[in-house]
Amino acid sequence: MNINDLNSDEKAAALMLALGDEYGKPIWESLADEEVKELSTAISNLGTIDSKIIEELFLDFASKVSSVGTLTGNYENTERLLAKMLPGDKVSQIMDEIRGPAGRTMWDKLGNVNEMVLAAYLKNEYPQTVAVVLAKIKPEHASKVLAALPDDFSMEVVMRMLRMEAVQKDILDKVEQTLRIEFMNNLARTSRKDSHETLAEIFNYMDRTSESRFLTSLEDRNRESAEKIRALMFTFEDLQKLDAGGVQTLLRNVDKDRLGVALKGASDKLRDLFFSNMSERAAKILKEDMEAMGPVRLRDVDEAQMEIVNISKDLAESGEIILTDSKDDDELVY
Repeated sequence: MNINDLNSDEKAAALMLALGDEYGKPIWESLADEEVKELSTAISNLGTIDSKIIEELFLDFASKVSSVGTLTGNYENTERLLAKMLPGDKVSQIMDEIRGPAGRTMWDKLGNVNEMVLAAYLKNEYPQTVAVVLAKIKPEHASKVLAALPDDFSMEVVMRMLRMEAVQKDILDKVEQTLRIEFMNNLARTSRKDSHETLAEIFNYMDRTSESRFLTSLEDRNRESAEKIRALMFTFEDLQKLDAGGVQTLLRNVDKDRLGVALKGASDKLRDLFFSNMSERAAKILKEDMEAMGPVRLRDVDEAQMEIVNISKDLAESGEIILTDSKDDDELVY
């Protein structure tokens, strides 16, 4: 990384971390609330910055910064830094907000809240309040929230939106304050990764025998938790949900020998999906290689399948393919 890789927010975040609480306090005190939140968010997401970049970025402060070494921006360091300069309740409010959905304003943040979660909260509010919220967020997101509301209630909201004139600033401020206090802060506290998600990720890395052993034992003690974890796990067979483009992208990124081992333990449906997205010659060669392997140890199959699942997750994270698991009800329409 070099100085040109940092955007303006990251540069400001690095500066404030380097200045620390003693030299940074006057700056923090002069910032508006929204600016404090933006800067705190940037610090939390900064990661590690090498001291050479810090020296280059803040040449005028080289004498103060050169001995700092590397800096690490994360939630804990951000909270510690703020706690030395701001009241405790203010620090809690800021940290709750930056841990919650991303966005510069309250309405931007709402746009990044899952529609089902937002609808579950709004259905208990007055229709007029919901009408104000839906008028402020993006139409695409508002449509999903509206569709998730109870039928009678959603129509009442529509009628209020039809009759709604320009919303007075004091009313808008009151709605925003209510959302921040009653919804967004609670959401930030409860949106940290669920323990079932954590265990599902851990079990995904186990071989099939160990995975089965743990889940079977868990079912005896807590069937509900075992079912939640099973539903959250992504398996090799879930690749059946990939479209043709996704399969072809995956094929370009996996080792064909490892794919052959993985497919030895796959269903006929998943095998056919991969073969149908190869050239006839490539599919023929892979089938012949699989036959030549003979019997393959289950452990080797599990390892190969896990490798390909992990590659799939990396590709999904970078936006190159779209992954849905076998429990997902969403369908693609062409």
